[in-house]
Amino acid sequence: MKKLIAPLVLVAALALTGCGGTDTVPASTAPAASAAAKPVEEAPKAPDLTGDWKQSNSLSETDFMTATIADGIISVDWELGSEDITAVYWVGTFEAPPATTETHTWSSQRDVAATDAALLASTDATKDFTYKDGLISFAVSIQGDSATVELKNQP
Repeated sequence: MKKLIAPLVLVAALALTGCGGTDTVPASTAPAASAAAKPVEEAPKAPDLTGDWKQSNSLSETDFMTATIADGIISVDWELGSEDITAVYWVGTFEAPPATTETHTWSSQRDVAATDAALLASTDATKDFTYKDGLISFAVSIQGDSATVELKNQP
C-alpha cells in the first residue's frame, strides 16, 4: 500500500500544475502569496523606562516610594501620606537599556547638590538599580534595616 501512495501523490501534483504555460507566478499574485506565508517581524526594541514609577511591594496604602525617570536622571522620593510628607531619597544618573534585554542593571551616580540637604536622602555615592520583568528594583537601608523596593511603571 505504501508503494502505491508515493506514485499517486506524484501524479496528483503533476495533474494540478498542468502541462502548458510558464513556470513563473504572475507578478500580481507573487507578493500576496509570500506576504501571507511570512509575516513581517519587527526588530525587538529596548524598553523605554522614562516616566513615573510607584512602589509595588509596599505594605502600606499611604506610605511608599515613587520615582521619575527623564532626561538621563532618576529621582526617587518617599511618599509618606500618613504624615503628609514627600521627601527626596535619591537623585542620580539613569542609563537606558542599550538593547532588548530581559535584565538591565545600572549604577546610578548620586547628584550631591540635589540630595545633600534632604534629610531622608541616601548618602551613598552610587546606587545599583535593576530592571527586570517590568519592575525596577533597588536596595534601601535605614538604621541597619534593609529592604528591596520594587517600582512599577504608572500609566
